[in-house]
Amino acid sequence: MENDDKRTPTLREINNMLNERLHMITSAVPIPPMAPPATGAQGPTPHHGRLKPLKSPIQEGELSVIERSKQLAAWSAVDEHVLPEYRVIGIGSGSTVPYVVERIVSQGAEANKDRVFIPTGFQSKELIVSSGLSLGDVDQYPTIDVTLDGADEVDTQLNCIKGGGACHLREKVLAEAATTFILVADYRKNVEYLGTNFKAGVPIEVVPFAYAKVLQNLHQVLNSPKATLRMAVAKAGPVVSDNGNFIIDAPFDVERMKEPYKIMAQIKMLTGVVEVGLFCHMARAAYFGNQDGSVTAKWNDGKIQEIPATNS
Repeated sequence: MENDDKRTPTLREINNMLNERLHMITSAVPIPPMAPPATGAQGPTPHHGRLKPLKSPIQEGELSVIERSKQLAAWSAVDEHVLPEYRVIGIGSGSTVPYVVERIVSQGAEANKDRVFIPTGFQSKELIVSSGLSLGDVDQYPTIDVTLDGADEVDTQLNCIKGGGACHLREKVLAEAATTFILVADYRKNVEYLGTNFKAGVPIEVVPFAYAKVLQNLHQVLNSPKATLRMAVAKAGPVVSDNGNFIIDAPFDVERMKEPYKIMAQIKMLTGVVEVGLFCHMARAAYFGNQDGSVTAKWNDGKIQEIPATNS
């Protein structure tokens, strides 16, 4: 006769056993009280209460002419476009961006307590965190009030080359997500046609599997014979983006660069291309710091504003 201990337990006995185990788990590990649900359509809101101490990312000391120029452009852009009512702010990448964060921090903890800042990459994420600002993600905040970013070069129509730092995919996502997209740069980036000073070429992010095929397309189809895979400096092998992809730099002649939107569309059609570092018809304004301490602001409606130098 079969032992009763080996019989199949009934459904009720299984449920009772599971309930007992669940009770044991919840008794041993207290469940913290749930936070109240977030309000608003944008997603979670930053924590309220005690003000967080903020820290400028810029160390005290004398700046070179170029660095002072970048700082002036960034300060002017923040003063004009980071409005008190804005709550979701995109922070781009590049050498000008620390000065953007510096100016935002100078607005004080009270002004920034309800704001959240969305980074385009590792550099801007570290700037946000180290400065004491609240970090967010575009998944949580797909609509951004304003994004401020640098540029490798900007033409008279405010088209720009971006991607010298291999962040242009995420930079373009934040640029498109923003109600207002603002560029900040120094006077060297202010040109009539793209490719004037920035000779490295158009940055193209590609999936590793397809890089050789895309290079061949650029050489033979799109007439960029000097297109090359970007190689890393401090490591063996190619540069790898934050997204795990390779970067190709594709130079084009000046005549081709007079129509950057056309080049962008042609490259984007190549299978294996993730994103192209040409930002066309996107920026509302661009701020350029000049050698004499002034700032030139160019707007997408053709207006040009000269902001005189100040000692502030």
